[in-house]
Formats: sequence, C-alpha cells, structure tokens
Amino acid sequence: MPLEIQTPGLATTVQDRGRFGYYRFGIPQGGAMDQYAATLANRLVGNGPDAAVLEATYLGPTLTTDEDVVVAVTGAPVDVLVNGAPAEQNVRLPLSAGDQLSFGMIRGGTKYFIAVAGGIDVPEVLGSRSTYPIGKLGGFEGRALQAGDRLPVGAPAPHERAVLDRIPDAWLPSYERQVEVRVLLGLYDHKLTAEGLANLTEAEWTLTPVADRMGLRFDGPGAPWKQEEQPFGAGQDPSNITDAGYAVGSIQIPGGTQPIVLHCDAVSGGGYAQAGTVISADMDLFARMAPGAAVRFAPVTMEQALAARAERRARIERVWA
Repeated sequence: MPLEIQTPGLATTVQDRGRFGYYRFGIPQGGAMDQYAATLANRLVGNGPDAAVLEATYLGPTLTTDEDVVVAVTGAPVDVLVNGAPAEQNVRLPLSAGDQLSFGMIRGGTKYFIAVAGGIDVPEVLGSRSTYPIGKLGGFEGRALQAGDRLPVGAPAPHERAVLDRIPDAWLPSYERQVEVRVLLGLYDHKLTAEGLANLTEAEWTLTPVADRMGLRFDGPGAPWKQEEQPFGAGQDPSNITDAGYAVGSIQIPGGTQPIVLHCDAVSGGGYAQAGTVISADMDLFARMAPGAAVRFAPVTMEQALAARAERRARIERVWA
C-alpha cells in the first residue's frame, strides 16, 4: 500500500468511469465529475481507461508514497508540490519512496484528479471502484478519504501505447468564468410560463456555492411555472409532479426560482418537474466551474446532442490512440 493520506483535503474520493446498470434501482452512476480530465490523468501514467483515480475538490490531499511510483495531476489548475517544491501539472511525475505530494491554491474550476500508475486498487462494488458517500458504497470504505488512510495501488500494466510525458496544450480543457451549456428541453418545459422558458434559455445564471456531486444550484431571474391545478398526488407547488425518473443532467426549478442541475451522485427519481436536461457531452463542464461562473443554458435538438456526444467520444478516443 504505497500511498498514505496525511491530510485528506476538503473532499477527496476514489472515482473511475462510473457504476452503470443500477440506476433503475436508485443507485447513481457516480464516477469522476470531469471524465475527460480523469482520462488525461490515466493516460499520462500508463493506465487503462477503467483505472480509479483520486478526485480532489478545491483543497487537495497531502500524501506520501512508500514506493517509487509515477503519478499525474490533471483537471482544474492548481499548484502542485513535491516535497514542498513546485512541480508541473499535466505531466508524468515520478515520485521516489518517501516523497510527499501536496497542493496549493486552485486557480479555476473545482475538481482535479490524481492518477497513479496501476490505479487505486480498492475493491469493485457493482462493477465500479467509484465512491458513493451517501450510500456508503465503493471507493475506500464508501467514504471520502481521511488522515491515516493507506491506499492500495495496482501493479502498473505493460505500456500498450507510446508513453506520453505531457498532455499537449490542444488537449487541455479550459476553465472559464462564462460558460454555455447545451440542453434538451423537456419533459416538462411546457409547464413553464412564457417568461419562465425565456429566462431559462436566454438569461444568464450564476453558479452559487451550493454545488456538489449531487447537484449544482444557479441564481438568476427565476423561471416561474404556470399556475395550474395540480394532479392528484402532486405537491401544491407548480414545480411538483406526481413522480418521474431523473436523467443525469436533469434541470429542476423548485418554486420557479433557482435551477438545479442534477449530477453524477443525484437521486434517480422524485417529484420535481424537469424543465430540461444537460446533454451528456457538456456534463464535464460543471467540474470546471467555480461559484460565480456565469452560465447560459442553450437549447439544442436531439440531432445536435447526438453529434456532440460523438465528437466527445472521438476526443476521448484520440487520447488513447
């Protein structure tokens, strides 16, 4: 177990590509909030796409290694330190036994990723090593890391592709203060007033500090719902419905005030109407936003959403080529 956590940071968890096939049972897919950034980290250290990494939020962990290892740090721009000295991000970073890896100030976004050659070798639960803290499932004992935890690391795999020493600049994601997020409207956008629909799709919204792996809340002009007689079993508020499944990326607007975008650890169903759904190709963007980011929700067609998904898949495949 070569990695020991000295200080855990704000919310550091083990994550991989996610836990699929169990959403219908109420178990969310989880996984890294920025799948592309996690992919870049695994590529640098020679892992395959399924390897587990550490996802750090704002304030990262301090860890030491018992053995010589290769690590990489990708994602939100952050000061990387090895034994207190500055080190690079987005590169292969060899550590010797006894070295300490720590982090300074984050300079954009919220999530960055630490990969180690061989991957974080915690047991798979329902096909994934991802941590689901609400359900105490997966990861390291089903929780965020704590001081004193010792993380097992797998054996590095033989290199199946050319070693990559650093991520090309053209591959790096950007971390902006103004972001356009593409959405498919529905299932319940027809319940919004004309003003509510216009505000949702045309106004600028600000990411609030109320944001985590379950969902992100946005402040803005409000998006009121029509005042109609509610169906039997629904709540009294017009944003309520009797019940429905929630797609990952669903946009709820409780009370017609602040939109909430459900993310990878969100519940799979409930009694709030969904005015739209963020397309899968844009879900990584929420890990690249910091509170105060200005966001516009731009409606697209299903054809455009599918084309964006294909473009994202091609971008990830390029990383593994």
